[in-house]
Amino acid sequence: MLASLSTMMSHGFKSSKQDFNFGPWRVTAARNHIMKSKDIERLAEEINMPSLPEMLFGDNVLRIQHTDGYGIEFNAIDALRRVNNMEDAVKVACAQEWQESRADSEHSKEVVRPYDWTYTTDYRGTLIGESIQMKATKTTERIDMEKLKAREQIMFFDEVLLFEDELHDHGVSMISVKIRVMPTSFFLLLRFFLRVDGVLIRINDTRLYHEAGKDFMLREFSTRESKVAELKNVPAALYTDPNEIAQHLTLKLTESERLELPAMQPQTAVNDVYQ
Repeated sequence: MLASLSTMMSHGFKSSKQDFNFGPWRVTAARNHIMKSKDIERLAEEINMPSLPEMLFGDNVLRIQHTDGYGIEFNAIDALRRVNNMEDAVKVACAQEWQESRADSEHSKEVVRPYDWTYTTDYRGTLIGESIQMKATKTTERIDMEKLKAREQIMFFDEVLLFEDELHDHGVSMISVKIRVMPTSFFLLLRFFLRVDGVLIRINDTRLYHEAGKDFMLREFSTRESKVAELKNVPAALYTDPNEIAQHLTLKLTESERLELPAMQPQTAVNDVYQ
């Protein structure tokens, strides 16, 4: 089932690309180098932001693609396009100092102006397909998380980091995506995690679930956020662990969508199980 695995060494960094086929689907997980400064400068200008994350993996991607060509992928650049480039959404004592420290960076030649220096994004993935794409429609359906807790063989698992920034030693901002494929379904979690020390913790999650034989995927987006002052009864050791702190944060928003699969040709119809 593992279609290909290639690795290469360049500048001491191990790049990898892994493809996994299951039923009519293929998962591609690719990791590459941090973007070069000239590419970062070009991108910053394109999306009108004075600064970009310290570790930006512009070529990293996790893609789920049907044999008919449509699908969904998760990449850093599209995630950054969803950042507010006009407003400083989190105002803290260190913000001005932090921005000034970036003012002389190689990709910020102009006067630093307000923008969301936490890189908060509500990115939920990029629909792909040249001639046909999945269609997103709002729904009240929810992913059955209890069903996902059932013990089932994991045929494939991978995790890809898209970007990370330490906010000039004042916390962390990062987004990563991971997927697991079981014999009858697959489940994906895209997580944006923000910790601004002494100020707030925020988690934006996108969950994607598909059962073999169904003509849709379920995509759920949620925002959880709490000020650090509201977490007095939570051990500080949990602040750095997204999995642990998530359950202590206040749920601010939940949205659910069906990603409708286009009408499939008989030869590529989804089987009852992934083969």
